[in-house]
Amino acid sequence: MTSFDTSPQLSVWRALLALAVVFVMLATTGWTAVRHKGVTSPVHAAITAWEHGHLNGRALPDPDGSPARLAQYFASLTSQQRTRLVTHYPLAVGNMNGAPVELRYRANRIALDQARRVARKSTHDNRLSAAGQHDAGQRMNRYASLMRPDRKILAFDPLGTGRVAEVFGDLDKAQRVSVVVPGVDTNLLTFQRTFRKYSAPVGMARSLYDAERAAGPGTRTAVIAWADYTTPAGLGVDAATAMRAEEGATRLNALVRALPGRAPVALYCHSYGSVVCGVAAHKLPSRVSDIAVAGSPGMRAGKASKLGTHARVWAMRDSDDWIQDVPYLEVGGIGHGADPVSRGFGARVLSAAGAHGHTGYFEPGTESLSNFADIGVGSYSTLRCARGHDTCRDGSSGATSA
Repeated sequence: MTSFDTSPQLSVWRALLALAVVFVMLATTGWTAVRHKGVTSPVHAAITAWEHGHLNGRALPDPDGSPARLAQYFASLTSQQRTRLVTHYPLAVGNMNGAPVELRYRANRIALDQARRVARKSTHDNRLSAAGQHDAGQRMNRYASLMRPDRKILAFDPLGTGRVAEVFGDLDKAQRVSVVVPGVDTNLLTFQRTFRKYSAPVGMARSLYDAERAAGPGTRTAVIAWADYTTPAGLGVDAATAMRAEEGATRLNALVRALPGRAPVALYCHSYGSVVCGVAAHKLPSRVSDIAVAGSPGMRAGKASKLGTHARVWAMRDSDDWIQDVPYLEVGGIGHGADPVSRGFGARVLSAAGAHGHTGYFEPGTESLSNFADIGVGSYSTLRCARGHDTCRDGSSGATSA
């Protein structure tokens, strides 16, 4: 593996390149490119309906209440009452932090079926262009796939390009929980892929789940493929700023705080997902034990110690990942700060041997995936450090269970 340190001359050239990128972006797109008009999400509409709803003559609880209070409310209901709420407010319940996860799965299956019916009608809508009808057909097929009985959809919003999260394993009984946070161009249609499947959230999470079961057969784990934030589209201004990351960080924190039980949580943040995790870090609850970033453009911090978290911060990058050529600095809100695998940043740098390119970190057989799995089951003593970073395991427990 090549050294992660850069010469002063190269750093200067990267700084100059960053400034050039800033001015090109502003000249071609303008500052207004980072402003987006608010659009009411179907989920927000469903929550508004919930806020005006009643059950047996009593008002429903505040959907923005604490997850613990909402959990108590649902626990107080009969099975018939819970079914009634799921049937009447599927999008609200399906995305409600604090609702029992099994209930959310049921609710989102109903919501997906409703969205599938709408998309099916759109495939024959003559008011749409051929491209619009084709897009509706793709969505219809994706909805049908996501609503299969064997899938556990924890969150779903059909607005725009769509948001979704899926669980692998038993979230209620898990001793350790892993959350995969993806980067740019992640949406409903790219949530899973047949070709290059390990570059998409479903493939990443499923691969990690299988690797964790192999690494710690005695540890019950659950992995969440979390694409429940609006990611930047392409490598434009959105990807170069923290705007999308700030909204994503709020949603990520809400997810983690609402997870059932007290199991430790590890975050696996790929590419722009590491920006989300960096912005979220200072507000994450103490149950987040590890933040592992791969192919990171930066975490909006100059040092790991400035992230404001007690979680262990891990970083890796394979030798031919193009992200290493991104200028690691922040100028006028453009750029994401220091390189997480640089010595000066202070993360624990892990080996990514066997991984290739920017999206190969979750490929079976790679040291990157093996390291991720060891973090996921708490087997820190077996982690493989990057060359020249042999102290990456210092101070970490070798325990293999929660």
